[in-house]
Amino acid sequence: MTAVATMPSVRGRLTPNAPLAPLVWFKSGGSAEWLFEPKDEEDLVSFLKDLDPETPVMALGLGSNLIVRDGGVPGVVIRLGKAFSKIEKVDDVTLRCGGGASGILVSSTARDAGIAGLEFLRGIPGTVGGFVRMNGGAYGREVSDILVSARLVLRSGEVVEWPIEKLGYTYRHSEVPAGAVVIEGVFRGAPGDPEAIGAEMDAIARAREESQPLRSRTGGSTFKNPPGHKAWALVDAAGCRGLTMGDAQVSEKHCNFLLNLGSATSAEIEALGEEVRRRVEAKTHITLEWEIQRVGDA
Repeated sequence: MTAVATMPSVRGRLTPNAPLAPLVWFKSGGSAEWLFEPKDEEDLVSFLKDLDPETPVMALGLGSNLIVRDGGVPGVVIRLGKAFSKIEKVDDVTLRCGGGASGILVSSTARDAGIAGLEFLRGIPGTVGGFVRMNGGAYGREVSDILVSARLVLRSGEVVEWPIEKLGYTYRHSEVPAGAVVIEGVFRGAPGDPEAIGAEMDAIARAREESQPLRSRTGGSTFKNPPGHKAWALVDAAGCRGLTMGDAQVSEKHCNFLLNLGSATSAEIEALGEEVRRRVEAKTHITLEWEIQRVGDA
């Protein structure tokens, strides 16, 4: 990776050659050339404005749906901290949530405010920035069902608020531009009873615990569900349940999850995923698409 000669001055934390493995669920992969944790919105905006336009920028949330390749990530990785985790009530059914707020925090805040319809966020192990960008979903709902607008800092440092129509949502995809950082999402639900909302969230938490390998080093759902199919069932039918490559394994509990059994490299995890795709295509003639983001240099 190339060294960036000069970096803009910041008020937050700017760390060169920052290991990313501790920050992602798989606990594998290389370092960020630079890791920037902005102090606040102003710090982020001025940094991006002053940063060489050729320097790549990537936002990192909770690192759940991500493979960081072993060669690391060139340019700047931006991680939003506490200053970006605030949640405000806009009206009786609407919340404005910082890009660093977790799905659990958003759904719990909605519950306490008597706002129904956001319960499914309890089942998304990510931050607002991440699930707004990829139209995250769980238990039959997705972000596009509840989002009103999103506030972004573009790669140029310009701050924009985009209505949902401009985000171009499709299944697990949006038109959020490369290098942009989602700093807020506005979500709208419906009036509800906090007790009933809480019960629904508890049911989601139980279902996740029973069906997914949550206590493992994993990356969440590996492949998108093809139209009319469940990815896990295709993986299972292709005989891939429990398949290993080095220390990487297809989960026996939920075979749309890959696991790092201890010392798997990102290369092994990604190669295992590619082998699963190959076997599924050979067996079913269906091409699985990655849902997990794979970033950086091999």
